[in-house]
Amino acid sequence: MARILVVDDDPNIRQVLAFALRDEGYAVDEAPDGRTALERVAREHPDVIILDMKMPRMDGWEFARRYRERHDHRAAIVVLTAAQDARRRALDIGAESCIAKPFDLDLLIERVAGLVAEVEGHRR
Repeated sequence: MARILVVDDDPNIRQVLAFALRDEGYAVDEAPDGRTALERVAREHPDVIILDMKMPRMDGWEFARRYRERHDHRAAIVVLTAAQDARRRALDIGAESCIAKPFDLDLLIERVAGLVAEVEGHRR
């Protein structure tokens, strides 16, 4: 079962994403900020990380930098941001995909499914 980590400081967004992704059959973990997310990936490594960029304690840029230092590129990252330049922000951290807020839940699930398929294909 593919593992997804949802990192966003908005508990409503985390809840909606977690519910929808679990409904699709994924194991989902949640983190309200980058610092907590780093603790989560140290315990159980996800296949895909859905990452907000602007968060308290540790933002998405710092999380991505530290994550890549410690774990290389093991998980695909999907940037989820309200910023106007979502694509540039995704490129800044080497993310595999980006989705602007407000987001289309079906599109997000489709992107996650594509990335999970890629990850599982590399494992074979």
